[in-house]
Amino acid sequence: MVQLSTSVYLLGGLLGLFLLSPVRVAPTPASMCTPLKTLNDSLSHRRRYMKHNFPINYTIRVHRKEVFKPSNINSLRLQVKGLDELVLQRLWFQVNQGVLKKIIRVMPERHPSRPYTTELERRFRDVEGVFVQSHPAELFQQELPETIQETWDHLTEESDRVPESSWRLASPKSLLDNFCHTMHCLFSECFASTEAQQDYCAVSRWRKGRKKDSHPES
Repeated sequence: MVQLSTSVYLLGGLLGLFLLSPVRVAPTPASMCTPLKTLNDSLSHRRRYMKHNFPINYTIRVHRKEVFKPSNINSLRLQVKGLDELVLQRLWFQVNQGVLKKIIRVMPERHPSRPYTTELERRFRDVEGVFVQSHPAELFQQELPETIQETWDHLTEESDRVPESSWRLASPKSLLDNFCHTMHCLFSECFASTEAQQDYCAVSRWRKGRKKDSHPES
């Protein structure tokens, strides 16, 4: 699985080169559900490791496109006619790859949350590896809609070239909350039997959540 995950980021870079040609794909492959549920198990401990082990009101600097919520997914679906779920899922991997790297980067080697976060990143890479293996290679060679390509370009831009206005401050926990909620939104088939399952893609849910937000993270 380690060898599998190391090649994933190369394929992710290749996807960013394409521009437009949506393709219908099947629902989430069953083979992805086990690693996704393992990742979800890790995320269930995020409050302990991302809130209690950091100072009150602690934030890190991320690109505004890395503040990726279910509301952003719904907005993209409205903006891009016939937007394929595969494209949104690939975007989810690209976003959270950057989020995890930024969280790990601010933690010293002996930080109590570092082992948890590095293990979370490893499980995330395992999921992405299965994702790539579960789809024909040609699906990753489809052109991306212009709106998605623009977001992809922002996410892969060198940090020293990012305008100051594009940075946002977000708490590590809020970033992992977004990570978890968008995962449930985009891979809902794998969590359909989860007790007290919630529809994280529901418009009524994210509109309610937006009213509660006190930080300019969206």
